[in-house]
Amino acid sequence: MTGENGQGRAAEADGGRGADRADGGGAPGSAADVLVERRGPVLVVRLNRPRVRNALTRAMAEELARAFAELDAREELRVGVLTGTPPAFCAGMDLAAFARGERASLPDRGFGGLTERPPAKPLIAAVEGAAVGGGFEMVLACDMVVASADARFALPEVRRGLVAAAGGLLRLPRAIAPVVAMEMALTGEPIDARRAFELGLVNRVVPAGTAVAAACELGERIAAHAGHAVLASKAVLARARDGELADEYRSHRELLADIIGSPGARAGARDFVQGRSRGGG
Repeated sequence: MTGENGQGRAAEADGGRGADRADGGGAPGSAADVLVERRGPVLVVRLNRPRVRNALTRAMAEELARAFAELDAREELRVGVLTGTPPAFCAGMDLAAFARGERASLPDRGFGGLTERPPAKPLIAAVEGAAVGGGFEMVLACDMVVASADARFALPEVRRGLVAAAGGLLRLPRAIAPVVAMEMALTGEPIDARRAFELGLVNRVVPAGTAVAAACELGERIAAHAGHAVLASKAVLARARDGELADEYRSHRELLADIIGSPGARAGARDFVQGRSRGGG
């Protein structure tokens, strides 16, 4: 749920140079906050609010959901890559919007249009810089992760009086040793790309600036195989990994609903945003 300040718009840059643009800041009239680019059989979906570390708004979540639905619907698209315009992958929820009562979760898909219902086709996270809070939870919802050497991962919500509510507390102990997941969640401290690789959170670590290219190369290798075999294999693996995740999400929401909607949580978000505006964050 960790995030930054600003508002959001979104659009598609189909098959061209759209995903290479990095001037979005989220203000009205700025470049699109979500960019979509086809690279052969790979659909690259890019968060594009670099000046606020790609913090998510509800409008962005809706555009992301549309992009993931397109990935599943178009036969020629075989693999998705989710990334963010540097210097960060994603700082999670836009906390200024959260403090106003906005949420970047969709009822049918979860945070960022992803965490509760990922696409059926393989989705690779290409992480440059920080993936924290909801941004890290989106990474955990992906099937594979390619991280740049400068990537880092954290669930810092407890430091701001908040709770990681987008599935990170459910997925992290499935991905790594529960005692390590507990430490990350209760301290809010980050780990770097090398440590994430050692823990099995990351498939590979690549030089800074090359994560998207490496993720697309991995995607093309996957796309070279029969689509039905890839889909079936992913479905079985996801079921084995996630088990009763859908049921756990329901109880998870009930447990955290009062905390997330509490005045204390909104105050924590406001204090964080105000601290940043004073140069304290």
